Amino acid sequence: MQNNRIHLFLIVLLLLIFPGLVRGQTWKFIKAKDGVQLYTRQEAGKGLKLFKGVGEINEPADKVFALLEDVNHTEWWTKDVTQIKVLLYERGKHAQYYLVYKLPWPFRNRDLCVNVTASVNRSTGDRKLTAVPLSGVCVENKDVVRIKDYWEEWKVRPIDKNRSHIEIEFYINPGSNLPHWLLNMILGEAPINTIKALRMYMETEKQ
Repeated sequence: MQNNRIHLFLIVLLLLIFPGLVRGQTWKFIKAKDGVQLYTRQEAGKGLKLFKGVGEINEPADKVFALLEDVNHTEWWTKDVTQIKVLLYERGKHAQYYLVYKLPWPFRNRDLCVNVTASVNRSTGDRKLTAVPLSGVCVENKDVVRIKDYWEEWKVRPIDKNRSHIEIEFYINPGSNLPHWLLNMILGEAPINTIKALRMYMETEKQ
């Protein structure tokens, strides 16, 4: 009994001294570029970082979200995605798809099988998309490397009827032999470029 009390005391003491053990590391601001704020966060046991981009778009939240969740309209996605196959799509609810990323030589291309869930808070108007790997559905191709460690989340919040606050958070391990510091540097531009592409596409569509 005495030993159990000592162990419990030590656990409580550790959590008080190191609250990050429970909550994870806090987001660290890196820079602002093209109207997008970039943040990173280091997770325990992972060499690669999580990234977050925060910005605004001069479009209603429902319109922004409709484009984000529509896997049949991916024209604004990065050109590094060379193949997209939609496996399932329930508008505003659920999607599954397969995609291939083109990597420069001498690295092999990467592929990813994704499961996406969508949710809307009817009282606040906040919207969210969460994407995780989908296992047991897409047959692995020996010519490409399957990405299995991945997570992405989009949040869209109405500022007013014509403006939206948007956030993208993601973690991805491409399974490369490149050093983590280099991958972190390359991946760090993705939130900025993605939000810029979304904003530019929606502005072009209005013209």
